Amino acid sequence: MVKRIILVLFVVFVGVVVFNWERLQNLFGEDTRTVNTSEVKLLFREDPSGQELISTLLDQGIIKNDSHIRDYIAENNIDTSNFAAGKYVILSQTQLSSLVNGFLKNDSGQGNAEVKVNVVFNRCKTIEDIGMNISKCILADSASIVDHIYNDETLRKYSFTREQIPALFLPKTYELYFDTDAEQFVALMAEEFKKFWNEDRKEKMRAVGLSYPSQVATVASIVFSEQAQMSEEWPIIAKLYLNRINKGMRLESDPTFKFCWGDELDGVERLLNKHKAIDCPYNTYLYGGLPPGPICIPPAEVIDAVLNPADVNYIFMCGKPGGQGHNFAVTNAQHEKNAAAYRKWLKKYLEEKNN
Repeated sequence: MVKRIILVLFVVFVGVVVFNWERLQNLFGEDTRTVNTSEVKLLFREDPSGQELISTLLDQGIIKNDSHIRDYIAENNIDTSNFAAGKYVILSQTQLSSLVNGFLKNDSGQGNAEVKVNVVFNRCKTIEDIGMNISKCILADSASIVDHIYNDETLRKYSFTREQIPALFLPKTYELYFDTDAEQFVALMAEEFKKFWNEDRKEKMRAVGLSYPSQVATVASIVFSEQAQMSEEWPIIAKLYLNRINKGMRLESDPTFKFCWGDELDGVERLLNKHKAIDCPYNTYLYGGLPPGPICIPPAEVIDAVLNPADVNYIFMCGKPGGQGHNFAVTNAQHEKNAAAYRKWLKKYLEEKNN
């Protein structure tokens, strides 16, 4: 009797195994994994439908057929309208369950397996430059980024004027999701701004006689426009301009009136009095105090140079003969000597260059 029961149970077991053989193959076989032999990067600019996702996986050689992935989606009642746009990296031999679930949106609206992209904006002079650089890395287009930054609501939200808003942006490498929009990008920049402007930096700001981070960024933008290569000069130039501010002198910085001309003076090696005479609120030869806002987007290191200036009394500077670095002076008499030497060298340099 016992043997008969055992035999019956065995037959039933074999029957169950045979009946469910295909499902067991799916569970333990190679068909439950992707077939790509190396990692594959996928980029979806819009939320893909289930069919679009499967077609892409087939086209990219990630799966060899669609039957098993469709079965998994159906058996688990997965909502195929809930797949997220963005960048994904599919590793070799990824489980189909992990693959599908990785595209599903989480509570933050990103795909569970969505990866971030590196975003960097260096050497940007204007907000428009930032928009153009950022739009190459994330889904938001340049126009939407610029429009959102200059939007009155955005300016009120972050307490900047249109002229001051460049101070919000600190050039470095950031990690963002590809499908980041303009509002999310600016919000992230605001978070980074708050982290950067900690109490230590604010205390140093007040110690050098400035009241707002945008003022520090404005001084830093002038420093960086005067000297972009030799970082050892940044604290010296910063102190020179702070000295002029504290003495009530006009800054008389060439980059400020060049800013007024837009791109028109790019590449011009000899600036003339007619260039300097342009009536523009950024022209520090005509207007006292700081310009309305930064004339470029200065790196954080230059901002820190303004907050930690050199201990010097200089109030004049001009280029060194040879075109590298600057000569600094305390008195106008010494400055005139330095300027004469530079003009003599520049004249000879231009003559040789044009011959």
